[in-house]
Amino acid sequence: MRAQSSATTATTIAVSTRTADPAAPADRRSGTLQAALGVTAFSLTFPATAWGLEGFGPWSLVAVRSVLAAVVAGGCLLAVGVPPRERGRAWGRIPVPDRRHWAGLAVVAAGVVLGFPLLTTLALRTSTTAHAAVVVGLLPLTTALLSALRIGNRPSRTFWTAALAGAAAVVAFTVQQSGGALTAADLYLFAALLVCAAGYTEGGRLARVMPGWQVIGWALVLCLPLSVPAAAIALSHEPVRLTAHSVAGLLWVAAGSQFLGLVVWYRGMAAIGVPRASQLQLAQPLLTLVWSVLLLGEHLTVAAPLTAAAVLVCIAVTQRARG
Repeated sequence: MRAQSSATTATTIAVSTRTADPAAPADRRSGTLQAALGVTAFSLTFPATAWGLEGFGPWSLVAVRSVLAAVVAGGCLLAVGVPPRERGRAWGRIPVPDRRHWAGLAVVAAGVVLGFPLLTTLALRTSTTAHAAVVVGLLPLTTALLSALRIGNRPSRTFWTAALAGAAAVVAFTVQQSGGALTAADLYLFAALLVCAAGYTEGGRLARVMPGWQVIGWALVLCLPLSVPAAAIALSHEPVRLTAHSVAGLLWVAAGSQFLGLVVWYRGMAAIGVPRASQLQLAQPLLTLVWSVLLLGEHLTVAAPLTAAAVLVCIAVTQRARG
């Protein structure tokens, strides 16, 4: 999971998410791999957030992670070169996005940079990572639905059947793990589901016209006027206890989840399409549960391997289905 070069070819960037059918098999394989790397990075977000909450308050954790991620993204925007003909309108050495793209970047910022991290962090104060994983189980279907409305994607019936089956399997598993009780944390989780799906959809659309890493990079920079004062206020009001876990959790959600994971995720969506990429996220709750066992000491039931097998079948079907 490394930040990708701005030398992404025009063919990869401009692949249409309307059909989600790349021009070459190599593009599709590369896009699938990058989206899968993004899902792997995202699967560590909830355990890392739980670690971060051991030493930071929820508002401090979210604000500081946004600032740190923006510093990384801003450094990349400054360091990576652009063609000489574009340097006249560059911020540092990267061309500033056209004005028509700023509304979309604002949606990405509101959904992915601010909304989802804040809402899920607030939920994880009282919810386990297993219970929080239900929002990730529903995210692929919600993203595909918003994509159909926003971009005009029309996946096939086979695609929708497999997507619904996979989502149902993940929801049944995660709800069973959490006992099926609806709490105040669920309100945060369902709200996070909606704003994140909107951010993914808009980010996938923008990744057709600019490199995916620049999409999240500009979204993070756009949030700096809010995240810097928010971090200062939150740190002055919430206690901070620096431990190995809290620092490691903060660094991962800032660099891994907030920037590098989104870099490969948006590039993957640009290559294989929003609906297909979103279905790879069906595996994310199960990966999160694995990390929860390894990192947090949580326990899984025998339903885990059965659900994993069902999800993998659904992913295979959605990847082969034609829109």
